[in-house]
Parts: sequence; C-alpha cells; structure tokens
Amino acid sequence: MLVHGLGGNWRSWRPILDGLAAEREVIAIDLPGHGDSVRLPGTATFAALTDATSAFLREHGLANADLVGSSMGARLVLELARRGVGGSVVSLDPGGFWSGAERVYFGVTLGLSIRLVRLLQPVMPLLTRSAIGRTALFAQLSAKPWRVPPGVALEEMQSYARTAVFDELLSDLARGPGQEGMPSESARTRITIAWGRSDRVCPPGQAARAMSRFPDAELHWFEGCGHFPQWDAAAETISLILSRTGSGTRQ
Repeated sequence: MLVHGLGGNWRSWRPILDGLAAEREVIAIDLPGHGDSVRLPGTATFAALTDATSAFLREHGLANADLVGSSMGARLVLELARRGVGGSVVSLDPGGFWSGAERVYFGVTLGLSIRLVRLLQPVMPLLTRSAIGRTALFAQLSAKPWRVPPGVALEEMQSYARTAVFDELLSDLARGPGQEGMPSESARTRITIAWGRSDRVCPPGQAARAMSRFPDAELHWFEGCGHFPQWDAAAETISLILSRTGSGTRQ
C-alpha cells in the first residue's frame, strides 16, 4: 500500500505505479482530507491520520500489507511499524526528525510555498507545461525539477491548493512532537528508510536521527535526488521497493 505526503493524493505515485503494478498488487490511498477522501471530524493532525490509516488496514484485512510512504506518508508508515501494524516498510524521506531551526525552516518555507501555489492556480497549467516553470515550482521538492512530468507537476500543484487540511496539518507537523522510535531488535518486519542526498525539505542530516530511533532499519541513499525519489529516480525507487517488500518478515 502506498501512502502519499502532505497535500498529495494517490496520483503522486504515478511515475512508479505501472512499474510496481507489473510485479505486485498495489493499493494507493488518499489520506483523509486529501484527494477524494473526506476529512476527519475535528482538527486535522498527524496522529488522527495515522489512527485512521491503521483502522483502514484492519477493517479491510490489510493489517499485514507491505507499506510504502513518502514524506509525511513515510513518517506515517514508520509510526505504523512502531505500533506493530503492517508488513515490510519502505519510508522515503520521512518527516518528523527535524530539530531546532530545521523545524522553523520546514514550517515557514512550506507555509510560504502553499500561499504562492494557491495564488498561481489560474496560470498553473501554463507554468507546469514549461521546464522553466517546473524548475521554479519544484526547486525545493526535486533535485531535477525540470524533469518532473508536466502532468504529474500540474496534478501535484492542484492537489496542494485543493487540500483543505493542508494548513492544519502543516502546523501540527511543524509544532507538534517529533517521531517516536522503537527499541533495537523489536521490529517484526523489515524496515527500510531511504533518503535523497539533495533533499531540501528534510535535509539528509536528519537520516542519522531517523536511524538512531529505528535501529533495526536499513538505510538507502538516493544519489542526486530530492525529497521525492519516485520523481527523480523512478526506476531506482521501483527496484528498491520491490527488493525490500514481499518477504513478510525480517531478513
């Protein structure tokens, strides 16, 4: 099961969906308040999204499904692993491991970015058709923003603007508690944490903190990739996911 990041939806995975579906049964969800999924009652929080995803897995007989997450979704699948929910986990550039000025940078830069994205919606189709426009729009998210497919770029920018819970979740992520870890030798399934060397949303130095909190995890580096390796290195991301999932238990 694929879990997207803040403001995205299942279409965020389009660059790798066909490659994964050729080998595995794939479920790509819209988190509550994103895409076609209705929001949860009350204020949107990371904890509420995680609870809802855990309940969804259990209700649909997917409690042992392998989980792949991106950004906020990457943190979410790590939290599910910490709770003992789900099968093997691949976490792509997870949030929740910042500290000090990094936390402020995350909240301020994404807050300014979403305001600009909303203002530019009338001209977004034109901007995303241009390599120059994509470079300007995706400079923080991708190490190769001009290569992001125009269709993916437009859908992502429109999804960010349409996600009514974006501001609530951003505030919770930036000001709330960091991601908790789990003791060594307590993971019952395989956990892989992967990071782009050129990530400008969650800088790669945060990988050391993630590994210290999830000592049973394996670390994979994406060279020359930004925050979304499924965009910058689709083939490598597909290969990583297929190689680290499907076995059921730790190896």
